Amino acid sequence: MKFGVVTFPGSNCDYDAYAAVRHVVGEDVEFLWHKSNDLLNSDVIILPGGFTYGDYLRSGAIAKFAPIMESVIKFANSGGRVIGICNGFQVLTESGLLPGALIRNDHLRFSCKYVYLKVTNNQTDYTSVCKNGDVLKIPIAHGEGNYYNFDGDIKTLEDNNQIVFRYCDENGDVNAQSNPNGSINNIAGIMNKEGNVLGMMPHPERAVEQLLGSTDGLRLFESLQTAFSKVSIGG
Repeated sequence: MKFGVVTFPGSNCDYDAYAAVRHVVGEDVEFLWHKSNDLLNSDVIILPGGFTYGDYLRSGAIAKFAPIMESVIKFANSGGRVIGICNGFQVLTESGLLPGALIRNDHLRFSCKYVYLKVTNNQTDYTSVCKNGDVLKIPIAHGEGNYYNFDGDIKTLEDNNQIVFRYCDENGDVNAQSNPNGSINNIAGIMNKEGNVLGMMPHPERAVEQLLGSTDGLRLFESLQTAFSKVSIGG
């Protein structure tokens, strides 16, 4: 399995993602430059956190026009696996690969801390080693992580089981006190209807070694390894 990590002007978590994949997860990985349209035969694309193009206009609004995104969109629409983390999640919504939008945190401050996530759908390539209800400790670092969508679209997400993670407390209770940014229904991560594109505000690549405070982020990468091992065996 090979990962491709996209680097935009303003990306600042691309090296974190690269290091997590290569040095901790132990998979092949390459950087993908924003001006290129070559995905270098990657099996999984990571759109990392940061401030693409300075977050001018809106977070992710300019990044969607980068040459690499044309290839990423085609890749995703053909069933390729894409993960958008933090600013990458914002790019996915701006690009139309995921529904909704990420707006300013309701308290209007930048939040950088560990939070707890409840796994609400373990039937995905990103969460298959988890159980529904598992609580993961993963950090956030964002000023515009407040997920918003219209009520009807939220119902569609619920009905299609597209909500993958919700903010919760350490006991797994989903409540207003555990919501760090005001996201509707405590939504922390969603996927597209087909299940190959995941967007999440928390940073799993920053929770892969105990020295960092948690290894819970590894579960996403381990789930992907499991998914690809099944494909290899099936092939």
